[in-house]
Amino acid sequence: MKRLTRLAMATLALCGAVATAQAETVRIATEGAYPPFNYVDSNNQLHGFDVDIANALCAKMKVECELVAQDWDGIIPALLAKKYDAVVASMVITEERQKKVAFTDRYYRTKLAVAVAKGATVQDTRPESFKGLVVGAQSSTTQGMYAEDVFGAAGAEVKLYPSQDEANADLNNGRLDALVHDKFPLLDWLAQDGKDCCKLLGDIQETDDDVAIAVRQDDNVLRERLNKALAEIIADGTYKQIASRYFPFDIY
Repeated sequence: MKRLTRLAMATLALCGAVATAQAETVRIATEGAYPPFNYVDSNNQLHGFDVDIANALCAKMKVECELVAQDWDGIIPALLAKKYDAVVASMVITEERQKKVAFTDRYYRTKLAVAVAKGATVQDTRPESFKGLVVGAQSSTTQGMYAEDVFGAAGAEVKLYPSQDEANADLNNGRLDALVHDKFPLLDWLAQDGKDCCKLLGDIQETDDDVAIAVRQDDNVLRERLNKALAEIIADGTYKQIASRYFPFDIY
């Protein structure tokens, strides 16, 4: 009887452990308004490079991946409030953000660029070239901060928008003279919705930044698991396979 009892207890413990392993879920937030990195389709499903990377990392960690869309302005506050565990949303590592969250190793590198209307007379991306002009960018982003700190200081009027779609629309409609944005999503927009109205003026020099996954500062275990999974998808070719779906060039 004791042997049977011990066997039953061991079986229950094993079943419990399996159930716990199966039930482990990592909740990941993305914006859903930043194509081709993250966007929502007509069926309200999340897609994009960030989404595919998140799913690949969860597969390596052998956890369920629960993806949620979150407005950009609230994406860090909601992480700190434990509404999800990590942010995979093309977030650039900055000193200001590092005061609030911890970052993994980078999963791609980006730079800023400027778009203007096709008939614009401005010839280069130097901030002083935009004195007296209206320059737009998304708020609470590195491009928004750069526009305010650099273009604004050079005499441009800077307008910030809650979403990138709103900033794009105002350039398209002639309410902006220029738009500061991350280069890769800017190229994607110019190739699609912005192709008739606007053009790429050029890159902003010395604005290369690392993009990484944000977690809470005390969540070192998850951060290290994500770093390990990231190294694995880079080593086994998964990362390259995902990136090739969206970009004809290396973004790492």
